[in-house]
Amino acid sequence: GEAAIAAMKEAMVTAGRYHYQELGEHRAAIGRSLGLEREQVILGAGSSEVLCAAVHAFTTASRPLIYVEPTFELPISLANALGRNAIPTPPTASYAADVKRMRQEAASAGGGLIYLCNPNNPTSSITPKADIDWLANNLPPNTLALIDEAYIHFSTSPQLASALDHVKAGRNVVVARTFSKIYGMAGLRVGFACAKPELIQQMAPFPAGAISYVGIRAALAALADPRMVPERQARYIRIRADLCKWLDGRGFRYLEPHANFMMIDTRRNVRSVIPAMVERGVAPGRPFPPLDNMLRVTIGTETEMEKFRKVFLEVMKA
Repeated sequence: GEAAIAAMKEAMVTAGRYHYQELGEHRAAIGRSLGLEREQVILGAGSSEVLCAAVHAFTTASRPLIYVEPTFELPISLANALGRNAIPTPPTASYAADVKRMRQEAASAGGGLIYLCNPNNPTSSITPKADIDWLANNLPPNTLALIDEAYIHFSTSPQLASALDHVKAGRNVVVARTFSKIYGMAGLRVGFACAKPELIQQMAPFPAGAISYVGIRAALAALADPRMVPERQARYIRIRADLCKWLDGRGFRYLEPHANFMMIDTRRNVRSVIPAMVERGVAPGRPFPPLDNMLRVTIGTETEMEKFRKVFLEVMKA
């Protein structure tokens, strides 16, 4: 948005110096926007860095990472690289996380870090509020829930709710957020996590300690614009609904989407579909085993989705 760009231009003038002394106020400002205190917030380079900090802080050789498959792979890759056990669990029939199964795995291991992306990447599905509430209220000893809410702004479903209330209630829940998605700041690398102060303190040694001054100034300017998220949310939801309607009219199945992407059943292995679409100038997501027939499609502008529809039909008829 214009306010964020103006803030970046202003920040560039003094970006030749470190601004560590301002980090506390930056944390406080993000906290205030969510009804939290500064001590309940940690900043990172996108949500990637705070997710990694949580894996470092809350998994051990005997305390595994427990996740639903498929999901965003970064925490799993890091756990594997650190020699920590990473335990996959299957999703439910509606592609929600099976929270009872995940809890059971944590209890069996004597504790663990349960990672749950909501809405989930790549399935664009949600885990209902009632399931998140049950998990937060029934965590076994030595267990935390890491809820990745990178895509939460793209859904208005009454079934979806942030886990931030569990942070406010002092439960063993960490919520990760980012400015990369609906705020459109992926290249600026601004993210954060929210948790009770003692959990933030345990994560604190692992991020780099500071994020881009230009990036955080842009993020704070965007937070101050009350229209940005609702306007972008409405536009994405409208374009996504148009695509769903088009797919319905042509008999293509898909997972009900709640993010800025969706999974479409191509009825064949997408490893042959993806290169055929790329040749025609449209680049969908890569394969996401075990969903071998599902094509991950990002929601773009009306013009981009028009081109997608044309190319998708060509490839499907080939």
